[in-house]
Amino acid sequence: MPPTKPLALRLADLPPEERRRVIGRLSYEQALAALYDWEGTWARPDQREPEGDWRTWLLRSGRGAGKTRTGAEWVRGKVERNVYGRIALIAPTAADCRDVIVEGESGLLATARHDFRPSYISSKRRVEWPNGARAFLYSGEEPDRLRGPQHDAAWCDELASWRHPETWDMMLLGLRLGRDPRAIVTTTPRPTRLVRRIAEAPTTVTTVASTYANLAFLAHQFIDDVVGTYAGTHLGRQEIYGEIIEDIIGALWTRAALDTTRLEANEAENVRASLSRIAVAVDPAVTSGEASDETGIVVVGCNDSTPPHGYVLEDLSGRYTPDKWARIAVEAFHRWGADRVVAEVNNGGDLVEHTIRTVDPNISYRKVTASRGKWVRAEPVAALYEQSRVHHVGLFGPLEDQMCNFTPDMDRKAFGSPDRVDALVWGFTFLLIGKRGRREASSRTG
Repeated sequence: MPPTKPLALRLADLPPEERRRVIGRLSYEQALAALYDWEGTWARPDQREPEGDWRTWLLRSGRGAGKTRTGAEWVRGKVERNVYGRIALIAPTAADCRDVIVEGESGLLATARHDFRPSYISSKRRVEWPNGARAFLYSGEEPDRLRGPQHDAAWCDELASWRHPETWDMMLLGLRLGRDPRAIVTTTPRPTRLVRRIAEAPTTVTTVASTYANLAFLAHQFIDDVVGTYAGTHLGRQEIYGEIIEDIIGALWTRAALDTTRLEANEAENVRASLSRIAVAVDPAVTSGEASDETGIVVVGCNDSTPPHGYVLEDLSGRYTPDKWARIAVEAFHRWGADRVVAEVNNGGDLVEHTIRTVDPNISYRKVTASRGKWVRAEPVAALYEQSRVHHVGLFGPLEDQMCNFTPDMDRKAFGSPDRVDALVWGFTFLLIGKRGRREASSRTG
């Protein structure tokens, strides 16, 4: 059994001169062995594979706690010992799978032994090791790609952010090769239905890794930005300590309520065919840059039932330049066959419309102006949710985080500006609230 504190951290605790002396006494072979000795040299107890007969290892982790390194080392160890030879690698998007799991600073290529390096064949979305073991790259956005393939192991990264929760079920149905197929899940947790279901399963074993446990290996700027921002906050328990945080008292929305009316993401096309109106709602940020607020861009629709129901179709929010967010909004307008781009103009005035029409001068556009506070504007839309008249078509993690943290005294230092919520509210206010919304819901116009 490795000691509680890994060798790397024990060395870090030594005075610099003594640390250099200890390392200097190692032979080349000893130093090389220590470099690749994950269990004894580097892994903390919360990063070591649990003992016992389990099917899923759920590693709930704070930001920067070393969950990616843990997943990569778990895969490396199993492959080198010929335990598994056909592994599924799944991340929220295909780019995440490539950039984090395979090519990331703590990914499979970076942690590989110098004498046992895998090859990444990007055209086949595959990783191959010298002993014949192979890993296949998948995206949480494409559950159908997992319908046929079989695997003997899986590494599921940032599962709480997967767009289609059914990707997990498709993976699990194919995890049937070998004598002891297992999966590791490395994620910063959100209290989604899927995360709770996995955590509560009798075949799951859970470990929790805190950001604080890995401070010795984190940049000071990261510590200042993340720990300094979230420490002592409700969200910090999730983002730093890896806890599954339930709803905040006083928030306008609850996760349970969102789950009650949620539709599966694969129903999007059927929902789209039933809609009478679609709008792309935009809440532009005043500035662009790493420290800027996000531009909220949310696609919503409504049908002509009595009373009409609303649907959240897509969340495209992010930190963009004005030209970039305008192009994203216009592209979404055409892709969804929308009726309007609805944009708040309090901070941009006519420049907002000018920016959008620079991309498409003929787009159907409506400006909206905020005369009341965010909370007051959001209350009527929240009431529609309470009446089970709004449905999320799929999972929208960052948007739903904002919604379930949205209180009258919301801490913007910890949670940021609720720009995604603002866009959502503008969209449903346009489609469903007030005389015009009710009147136009039954008449689809261009």
